[in-house]
Amino acid sequence: MWTVEVSRGSAAEFHARALPDVIEPTVWWFDVTSGALVLGSSQRIEQIDVAACERAGIEVVRRRSGGGAVLLQPGDAIWVDVLLPATDPRWINDIGQSACWLGDVWQKALRSLEVEGTTVHRTAMVRTTWSDHVCFAGIGGGEVIRHGRKVVGISQRRTRAGARFQCALYRHWRPEAHLPLFADPGPTLADLEGLAVEVAAEPPAVMSAFEAALAAS
Repeated sequence: MWTVEVSRGSAAEFHARALPDVIEPTVWWFDVTSGALVLGSSQRIEQIDVAACERAGIEVVRRRSGGGAVLLQPGDAIWVDVLLPATDPRWINDIGQSACWLGDVWQKALRSLEVEGTTVHRTAMVRTTWSDHVCFAGIGGGEVIRHGRKVVGISQRRTRAGARFQCALYRHWRPEAHLPLFADPGPTLADLEGLAVEVAAEPPAVMSAFEAALAAS
């Protein structure tokens, strides 16, 4: 049985949430109310033009899981965290494979939303020139892709009690909005424009499809 929570607010507030001491199977949906560039836990701040972000009204936030930056704008992205206890049968110690079960859930949910032709990445991480800058420029274990383009990005933070899997998909992928937020030398429009597969479904439909697939996993 999964506990489902829905939050609405700033990315800073959401990503500052601590994991509970005792982790239960939980889904945290998050609806961002203002723009934010969410950096990976070890991403270098030097990659970011902080002044440009301030001018654009984009808050720079650091999450506690790895990977490159994710740009969250109201209405553009859907973000959800999935908390899994280490005692759960779906738990996998191999970090390279540990999110594959979640990718399978997303693939099933997407299929019900008529997003076909996806696969779950199950081999070594794919790094590119800009994957340290932008999450959707690389491909990690468990992430959902279609024809080499990312549909669902997944990062994770693990503790002895369990894991917090952080998932993002885009309803609207706007590479031009990313460009001014990175310090030179940063990616070009050509580097970013083909990275993501947009999912046109409304957020309530995505939430319903994912929760149904998760309950059946």
